[in-house]
Amino acid sequence: MADYPDPAGVARRILERRHQLGLNEDVLCRRAAMTPSYLRLLLQAGPEFDPEAFVRIATALGTTWPELASDHRPDAPPGQTGPGSRPLLLHLTEPQCWELIGTHGVGRIGLPGGPSPVVLPVNYAVDARTIVYRTSPRGAAAPPEGSPVSFQVDHIDDRRSRGWSVLLHGEAQRIENPDEEQRLAALPGATPWAGGSRPLWVRIRPDQVTGRRIGTG
Repeated sequence: MADYPDPAGVARRILERRHQLGLNEDVLCRRAAMTPSYLRLLLQAGPEFDPEAFVRIATALGTTWPELASDHRPDAPPGQTGPGSRPLLLHLTEPQCWELIGTHGVGRIGLPGGPSPVVLPVNYAVDARTIVYRTSPRGAAAPPEGSPVSFQVDHIDDRRSRGWSVLLHGEAQRIENPDEEQRLAALPGATPWAGGSRPLWVRIRPDQVTGRRIGTG
């Protein structure tokens, strides 16, 4: 903790984390083994006043000191920065959408379900202008044959406040041909990050492909 962060920034992140967890000041102090008056003193004086106390606060909030110390958490979701200057929303053509999707990656499958739709991340591969992915036959990402589904892929550039999103709508088909399964297994991106037994191949044959890009004018 040689380079001490701005006390106001640390205090703001502690307050945001408290609100996120639904904790009041008294509960946080009990968890961090300090009095409310000492907590207020710490937030005014900054981390250099009592470094170990801030570690206890971070633990009480279910996070780490580096995350409280910086706005740039490595695993934070995209969109932490503000919009760029003169943002411009562009609609993409279908060929542009397929070019951005590439040969493989991670996307989100949207499945019908009750009481509301289910959206799950999956590793995908592109096969002749269709999306294919592997899952467990009884898993949450295994739609019934012929189900209407959507599939979304995107990329966010936080540093430049730019990004794109591609959305496909179509029908899910279960692939049950061993020769086809073997061929698909050789495609780039065919191995799911989640591991485990995922023998079922699902193909999404889109009837609509749309996309948008956020740039600057």
